[in-house]
Amino acid sequence: MANRLRAAFYRGGTSKAVVFNGADLPKDQAVRDRIFLHVLGSPDPYGRQLNGLGGGLSSLSKVVIVEPSDRDDADVNYTFVQIAVDEPLADYGSACGNMASCVGPFAVEEGMVPVAVDQTEALIRIFSTNTQSVYHARFPVRDGMPVEEGEFAIPGVSGTGAKVTIDFLAPGGASTGHLLPTGNALDVLEIDGFGPLEVSLIDAANPVVFFRAADLNKTATERPQDLDNEAEFMTLVEKIRVAGSVAMGMVASPQDVRRSNPKVAMLGPAAAFTALDGSRYRQDSHDVNVRLVSMGNFHRAITLTGAMCTAVAAQIPGTLIQMIAQPEGQELRIGNPSGNLPTIADVRQGPSGPEAISAGTFRTQRRIMEGAVPYPPELTEDAK
Repeated sequence: MANRLRAAFYRGGTSKAVVFNGADLPKDQAVRDRIFLHVLGSPDPYGRQLNGLGGGLSSLSKVVIVEPSDRDDADVNYTFVQIAVDEPLADYGSACGNMASCVGPFAVEEGMVPVAVDQTEALIRIFSTNTQSVYHARFPVRDGMPVEEGEFAIPGVSGTGAKVTIDFLAPGGASTGHLLPTGNALDVLEIDGFGPLEVSLIDAANPVVFFRAADLNKTATERPQDLDNEAEFMTLVEKIRVAGSVAMGMVASPQDVRRSNPKVAMLGPAAAFTALDGSRYRQDSHDVNVRLVSMGNFHRAITLTGAMCTAVAAQIPGTLIQMIAQPEGQELRIGNPSGNLPTIADVRQGPSGPEAISAGTFRTQRRIMEGAVPYPPELTEDAK
């Protein structure tokens, strides 16, 4: 007879995940990971995860764990697990900003954070165990519970919902400890089979390797599916990502690079493009075009942490994104495959270089399903 584990299924921003209360999970991480893979339907050699709750894309193959925090600056701890679609891999090496938008509402639903019945807005302080950083999430509440209905729309999601404001506090150095891991706003990588390539290596919310689309004969207005189908191009992009990881000091050798981080993104000047839903975006609707790779595929929108890193990088003089977008203030509008994402970042000059004070944007979220997920008892047989 199958065991059962309480869970909820959420959309957070442009991602979806199975969300667990940490108190309900086995203590043994290896057992947890086997359960997560089973629930999502991985590994799937067909790439569809039909035998689980995953959706065959990195943005739809995620697990979130939420539990009360004992930190003075946080209400709850948030652990993100990226589940690989095609191999038995549960990766804890990155954060997910999109799913951060559901952590606060889930914590309220679970009674982890009390909300008074007369409150109209909740502020939940969230500690990311993946990046050792703190987010603040603000969202409307009614009668002590989160409100999902609203008039706010985000690119890549049909319909509207209640606005969730996400603020990343001190996002610099999330993985490497340094906003500029090499100390430079601009570096040159030697890419095997290609040659020298100018890049910006930035670590804010998540580390990202940025390069000019034009240097690879692209525009950053392409459809992600079309880019994914260019095998030779995708191999080259992966080489750039791996070289960037080594240059940032994240690993000692290319063989040790994680699939989840760093991300890699190509940049192009603002140009008209057609979003995945058929909407047409004019050149003046955004400041830069970005196409970002996550877990081996171009994202259908842009990861939220990738967007935060882009927003921060745009405020640092001499980076590729700063030179391309040339923002006049703290705001940056990012053209991505699903539309236009508005962001804001506060970067100031510190005694040893630029310092990222905060970065933020807006999301919506929805609790799609709640109940229990069954799993075979043998998955826990060697639990510690």
